[in-house]
Amino acid sequence: MPDYTSLRVTVEERLATVTLDHGKVNAIDATLSRDLKAAFLDLAQDRTVDGVVLAGRPHCFCAGLNVMALATSDREGLREFFFTYLAALQTLVRFEKPLVAAVTGFAPAGGTILALTADYRVMGRGEKHTVGMNEFNMSLQIPRMMADIYAHYRGSTAAWADVQLARMYDSEAALAAGLADESVAVEDVLARARAHCRRLARIHPPVYRRTKRYLRGGLLAAVDHDLDALVDVIAEDFDDPVFKKMMELFVRQLNQAG
Repeated sequence: MPDYTSLRVTVEERLATVTLDHGKVNAIDATLSRDLKAAFLDLAQDRTVDGVVLAGRPHCFCAGLNVMALATSDREGLREFFFTYLAALQTLVRFEKPLVAAVTGFAPAGGTILALTADYRVMGRGEKHTVGMNEFNMSLQIPRMMADIYAHYRGSTAAWADVQLARMYDSEAALAAGLADESVAVEDVLARARAHCRRLARIHPPVYRRTKRYLRGGLLAAVDHDLDALVDVIAEDFDDPVFKKMMELFVRQLNQAG
């Protein structure tokens, strides 16, 4: 397998594990997004791999979008940031082999959406291990593709209520809300995810591939957009003077805290 800057990819007995390994909290930036897209395109073509588990480190799956990078990027940087992230989401949703997310820790906002691209989610128990869409806490927009993916699982009415309240779910609540499929002890997440992925990989690949395509039609439609057009809309919000001031304040607060 190729080497990636922000990921570790291992293969054992025809099962690949893609482990996010990007800074302290695996925050999503252009580098991580590019690596995710490249890795899953490679794995889609790799005939020695039957299924993939997407994992983070213990107590940390993915902290969502790197807000500091957003706040300090120029317009061109912002466009690259979102274009590469949305392209990665497209690639993961369109991945036709079994894909299981091992949600080993907190995974807010963009991390939640990353997990929701998978066929199945095993989530670790823990007070701070949460999923959900909390962008409104900072008046951050939720791009259409992310909103559509979330609404695919929650339904538009429940998704909108979640977003308004910036509601976060622990593993048991996520299970009830349809955002997770299993809730287990953190130390068991990866093993359970691998076991389920191996179970899925035993299904005849053409059968799995076609059925996955049929039953994830709504999710495939959620990512079936022209990325340039989506990024144009996102860029409009980031040109808002009020938003720019909020981002400047956020950067100052982070610098003072550091």
